[in-house]
Amino acid sequence: MTRSTISASFKRKFIAGLFVSIPAIITVLVIGKFVAFVDSLLEPFYFKFLGYHTPGLGFISAIVLIFIVGIISTNVFGKKIIAIFENIFLRLPVFKGFYTAVKQLVDAFSPESKNASFKKFVIIEYPRQGMYTFGFLTKESTVIAGSNRETVLRAVYVPTNNLYLGEIVLVCDNDLFYTDIPIDEGIKIILSGGIAAPNRIGEAHE
Repeated sequence: MTRSTISASFKRKFIAGLFVSIPAIITVLVIGKFVAFVDSLLEPFYFKFLGYHTPGLGFISAIVLIFIVGIISTNVFGKKIIAIFENIFLRLPVFKGFYTAVKQLVDAFSPESKNASFKKFVIIEYPRQGMYTFGFLTKESTVIAGSNRETVLRAVYVPTNNLYLGEIVLVCDNDLFYTDIPIDEGIKIILSGGIAAPNRIGEAHE
């Protein structure tokens, strides 16, 4: 085996190992940063009572707290309590707009939501003729133009910055292609920049 062959083999295997390692390293770093951030929110409270730092205790407490909130929110009595707190937020001038916007955004991605969640993963011709893009069907709207003319349009959310920022495009039903891709798979496709898109996309009826 010549030196050039050994060098080429080393480069090929190194690059292969690099591409395998990068996703794992990034995932570990992101999760580590997230854990540290959540831990930093509650850990100072424990420090005041205990007198010493306990790394990870704040994060564990946050997980337990979120779990308890989940239990409360899934029963009738808990829903009434949450509704009371929501009404309080909605009456505060500063928090009303921000809370409503955040809640609507979270509901859009929540599988438990029945009102504001994305309905279907679709394809539309946008932003110009001959160019197509993925989007999420959100709502049907009736546009009244004049006294006797009504047009039914579909609201489609088109992500333009990963997933959380985008544009609302109104299109006729005939201009929509309903894919057979579930919403969660559609989100993966958007976040992967289209890499996770299947080779063949089937049509699903409304």
